[in-house]
Amino acid sequence: MSERKPYRRFTKREPSLTTEQKVEQFILRNSKNGFFTKVLTIPYKFDISESMAWSIVGELLSDGTLESIHDPITGNMKLCETGKIYALMDLERKRRREKFQGSKKKNNLIKNKSNTKIRKTSSSKNDHSKRNS
Repeated sequence: MSERKPYRRFTKREPSLTTEQKVEQFILRNSKNGFFTKVLTIPYKFDISESMAWSIVGELLSDGTLESIHDPITGNMKLCETGKIYALMDLERKRRREKFQGSKKKNNLIKNKSNTKIRKTSSSKNDHSKRNS
């Protein structure tokens, strides 16, 4: 019987990250991409209990690696990298403004299109009645 040859590019994997490290990297990645992370999303994302999520968040906040802010509308706690709260709040405000203005423009376009159709049909009816008389 022949012996099996080891894979050429086989390298030992580094030990897998702990849940705390995964949560921390997720929050830091979100804040680098310009978004807050809501604490309520952590239990769903990492399949852990809510109490475990809060204990991890508490540790990260006490270490000073993260900062938190409360959403004024919903009251949810949002997390981000230390020193980025105001930058992320500004980005969030800009995204909301763009979203509102975009939906407002779409509504105006829809209204304008429907108004022009109504005008065309009503003007053609008037032309038709003028021809008959």
